[in-house]
Amino acid sequence: MLAAVKGIVQGNTVVIKDDDIREYDGAEVVVTLLNYPQKKSTKAFVDWDSFAIPSERGKNVDEYMREMRENDRV
Repeated sequence: MLAAVKGIVQGNTVVIKDDDIREYDGAEVVVTLLNYPQKKSTKAFVDWDSFAIPSERGKNVDEYMREMRENDRV
């Protein structure tokens, strides 16, 4: 028989809140982790501004995009 219950891992114990599994006491079980923690890695900071050459055109992008989008619907 296969039964699935929802529980929370606390230390080396799985705590089950809503289901009564006392009838399975002593049974061999398989525990599946559904939301396992992702590997935490720190990414190196990249200064994207160092790859761009500042220009007049780039300074007015927000205003240009606003003008383009204001009258784009009928």
